[in-house]
Amino acid sequence: MRSLSALLFTILIAASRSISWALSLHADRARASSLKGRPTSGPTTIPASNLAYTQYTTSVGIGSPATYYNLVVDTGSSNTFVGTGKKYDRTSTSVPTGQDVNVSYWTGFFSGVECLSSSALSSGMYKLTWPNPLDYDTVTLAADFVITNQSIGDALQYADFGGVDGIIGVGPVDLTQGTLPPDTNALIPTVTNNALKQGLIKKQTLGVSFAPATTSNDTNGVLTYGGIDHVLYTGEIIYTPVTKTLPAAQFWGINVTCLTYGTHTFTPQSTAGIVDTGTTAVLLADDFFAMYLDAIPGAYLDANNTGFIVIPSSSVADIQPLNFTIGGCVFSMDTAAQLIPLDQNAMFGGKTGLQYGVVATIGADSGRGLDFVIGQKFMERYYVVFDADDNRVGFAYTDHTFLTYLP
Repeated sequence: MRSLSALLFTILIAASRSISWALSLHADRARASSLKGRPTSGPTTIPASNLAYTQYTTSVGIGSPATYYNLVVDTGSSNTFVGTGKKYDRTSTSVPTGQDVNVSYWTGFFSGVECLSSSALSSGMYKLTWPNPLDYDTVTLAADFVITNQSIGDALQYADFGGVDGIIGVGPVDLTQGTLPPDTNALIPTVTNNALKQGLIKKQTLGVSFAPATTSNDTNGVLTYGGIDHVLYTGEIIYTPVTKTLPAAQFWGINVTCLTYGTHTFTPQSTAGIVDTGTTAVLLADDFFAMYLDAIPGAYLDANNTGFIVIPSSSVADIQPLNFTIGGCVFSMDTAAQLIPLDQNAMFGGKTGLQYGVVATIGADSGRGLDFVIGQKFMERYYVVFDADDNRVGFAYTDHTFLTYLP
């Protein structure tokens, strides 16, 4: 069972990504009808969209015939739910369980019922202990990738999920523990757990390709369930094991053996953090962030508005690489990767003409077991693989790792 401090980190990181960047940054801290085709048992690639430059979503069909929902892709949480925008439309495949589900995020929450199929109920796969809301249903990720008996949360009450219909949680299954009150030990199998069990994939692997967006709703992302897409990266994938340091170990947590900005070294030893598609920014422990801020002449924290660093135009040309050493390889964020293009300021709640950066503070000093969050803005530069079978995370260079900054 997770400790209270670990639970607080869960609430800090898990999800709740609103279109409003002010809510999104706080959250960073805190298809067609079901077909009867044969399972492919191979990797399946589906598109993902960069919504308002702040979060990636994917279209997920639920029910039969399917209703499609725009769900945030979140490796920092593991519950899948709908209803925060478009309401859950029950069909013949929807089975309410009468089980409460309740998940808290940093700036938001959802509570309601879980739903599942009658076959899942009769199998004894789920222990139902409380008379209230949760469903099981058919989930369509692609025409030939249809998961049955998937637990789905029907959000009857919620806060701060503007612009999206819910979340598809693809984090470790243990993150679902404690979300089915009063049973604090119950787990809810994730979409990847069920896809493996049903023979749709051979490996519990998720390949993620993000890229810098050129519009506020840019379908430039790719999710590969059950494997990787070799076209989407260059060179080799560098893998590193999931950290054993808590609370990062409960998520897709990794160790960074060196973290530097130019000639400034932030980490005298290996430190743990997480890799999270549901976090927009790159978050650093407060003491690391203070060193980063001091290293950029004239930079200051816009604490009362965006929560981001503001960089004087005179200092932009001298921005140095922000380097993460992972698995013995250096993965750098160049100038373009560290800055928000000026024409995107409004989407992040910023002021016209100011130069903002994508690095922000995590809200606590280092040494507490979660010293950084590698979020979307880092992953827009690198291909990332989440491998549950081998308990590791992989990174590879792409053709957009290094770009010329165009304000």
